[in-house]
Amino acid sequence: MAASNNAQNPSHNANDEDNNVNNVESESEASSIYQCSSVISTVPDRHGFLGGTQYSPERKQAKPPEVILRRERKWIRMLNKWSTFMSTNYRKVRERCRKGIPPSVRPRAWLNLCGGALLLKENPNLYQELIKQPGDPKYIDDIKKDLHRQFPHHEMFVENAPGQQELFQILKAYSILNSKVGYCQAQAPIAAFLLMHMPAVQAFWCLVAICDKYLVGYYSAGMETLQRDGDILFALLKKVSPTAYKQLKKQKMEPILYMTEWFLCVYTRTLPWESILRIWDMFLCEGVKIIFKVALVLIKGSIGKSWQVKKCPTMYETLQVLKNPPPEVMEEEYLVYHVSECQKKP
Repeated sequence: MAASNNAQNPSHNANDEDNNVNNVESESEASSIYQCSSVISTVPDRHGFLGGTQYSPERKQAKPPEVILRRERKWIRMLNKWSTFMSTNYRKVRERCRKGIPPSVRPRAWLNLCGGALLLKENPNLYQELIKQPGDPKYIDDIKKDLHRQFPHHEMFVENAPGQQELFQILKAYSILNSKVGYCQAQAPIAAFLLMHMPAVQAFWCLVAICDKYLVGYYSAGMETLQRDGDILFALLKKVSPTAYKQLKKQKMEPILYMTEWFLCVYTRTLPWESILRIWDMFLCEGVKIIFKVALVLIKGSIGKSWQVKKCPTMYETLQVLKNPPPEVMEEEYLVYHVSECQKKP
């Protein structure tokens, strides 16, 4: 009916179009301010970002509702019988993680995948006890200094938002629980990332599982484990991408120069948001080998071709490319596909 009315009254239709354009422009001006090439919006995107490099106002083309619903039901059935699935049908769990965990069940799935649910069940009141303790002053000071740096454009962590206080408590609690490790700056983005998806107590136990089971030794003062894994990554690169390997060897570039943030922060500071979520689905299921595989895909996609190498005559250019990989290489489908291809190789 509206279409026919507009067709009968073209002047009215034209006025509507002018009004729509004006409305869009006024809404755009009201909701977004461009500062330093970063959109600052009053309306968060679907992940809660109000600006910054992670801000993504466009809706990603979703899978058909029936597909999402079917996957949700499968995950709910699986989570309701979690120990049985993990002990008797781990391959099915892994297959579903590689396909991507539905957002509605992702927090519960992550909590179970990493073992955080079991830790919480075994220690139901420990987190509340830990956050009441004062903590080591040297760690407390460092944590406070880092709070404002964690996803400052996310609605949970903008100035005076409650997320900063919860993040502080999580990091303080871990520094008390594991006083040998204490606090490392790279723990903060991981804790903040987890806190975006689940309540503080669950985020805390996921952080404990990740630091103490997945990334053992990564946050030690000498970083010996990270250096060792850097050497392993470089050896793997020789098989995966001889061109990239030769480039890095020729320029005598130590892995620690380009892979530190990738490994310590598990890509939370590197990849687009959708890609991070998919990579974490696999990482929490399959472990640290996913971090290696993503690194290999990023390096190969950045300097794995002769024309890419020619653009990097010195270590400076190579390092810049590795710290800022091509957008298409970090895109969700590309990254997940090539990581999966790595899985198939012996």
